[in-house]
Amino acid sequence: MRTLLILRHAKSGHDDGLPDKARTLTERGRKAAAKMGGVALEAGLVPDLVLCSNAARARETWAHFGPAAGFRGKIEYLNELYLAEPAVYLAAVAEYGGDAARVMVVGHNPGLEDLVSQLTGERCELPTAALVECELSLESWSLVTPVTSGKLIRFFRPKDTE
Repeated sequence: MRTLLILRHAKSGHDDGLPDKARTLTERGRKAAAKMGGVALEAGLVPDLVLCSNAARARETWAHFGPAAGFRGKIEYLNELYLAEPAVYLAAVAEYGGDAARVMVVGHNPGLEDLVSQLTGERCELPTAALVECELSLESWSLVTPVTSGKLIRFFRPKDTE
């Protein structure tokens, strides 16, 4: 059994003149990312491995989430996760997941919403800084494919934690 944690980046600004990939978090986004890290810690959802988009808003989300969650594992920043489709997230998990029990992907919509739907058959809207826990019946991450099915266990939104 493996757990895939899916974290959408926190609220970003529309930095005038910057390319989309360089957009940073708003103050609200930084607070929400840290808050959701605390939620993950309390819920026992601290990942063993994190695969994060290398976009500034995803990296900054992780910079606030990780310490609040007490994360001490390994993190990989991957260019291919920037605005990725579900198959790209799954390929990264298959390649990097190794023997980790809990892998987290940090990225963007609509790819993450589509990933949850593809894996669980459930449609859920992921607002910024939302965290989803999916359980997958896999012996190894290398076995994950676009037809892998799992179960949505829990879904956390910043506004639900206030």
